[in-house]
Amino acid sequence: MDYFTAAQNRYTTKAYDTSRKIPQAQIDGLLEALRQSPSSVNSQPWHFIIASDDAGKARIAKAAQGPYGYNAPKIMDASHVIVFAAATDITAAHLEAVLQREDRDGRFRVAGAREGQDKARKSFIDLHRYEQKDLQHWMEKQVYLALGTVMAGAPTLGIDTTPMEGFDFRLLDAELGLREQGYTSVVLLSLGYHGEKDFNARLPKSRLPRADIMTFL
Repeated sequence: MDYFTAAQNRYTTKAYDTSRKIPQAQIDGLLEALRQSPSSVNSQPWHFIIASDDAGKARIAKAAQGPYGYNAPKIMDASHVIVFAAATDITAAHLEAVLQREDRDGRFRVAGAREGQDKARKSFIDLHRYEQKDLQHWMEKQVYLALGTVMAGAPTLGIDTTPMEGFDFRLLDAELGLREQGYTSVVLLSLGYHGEKDFNARLPKSRLPRADIMTFL
């Protein structure tokens, strides 16, 4: 399916077909697209946890209790679930790892490019850390860029998705030990194929018209 058709047809899935699993080759492709997601100054302040079996999904579903119980079936019945986590800080070690990766990938082709990239990235991060004082929020915005990357790619493969903020991030962070690793959960994404009980699959899609949401200069 081409991108434009996929964008028109995609919707948020409300119920999954438990008998269908996404082929491994397609999951591998989506995870590579996820790895290639853009982020401001190539900061990559994220970590992704993927669950594909009942045991792994059950651990994630522990965070969908009480007022979030409506999301538990979307987690358990899906083929795969991804936890999108943001860093709780951008450490010197992380920045050095990014810089070394860029160097190995051949991004510094002129003298001083490596040092210039390092200085510019740190300056931008310090802007958010000390002046804007919104570093955590800024890092979480990068995570949503990664979410959008997967959600845009999945329907081109005929894969349905459900993004979810309705979960207890404190419970999930504790269950997965994320805080100890320097991360915190931000959003979940279920992937799979919609089932017969998915009422949303039978409803027409609704969006505001272009004239209401776009201004051309």
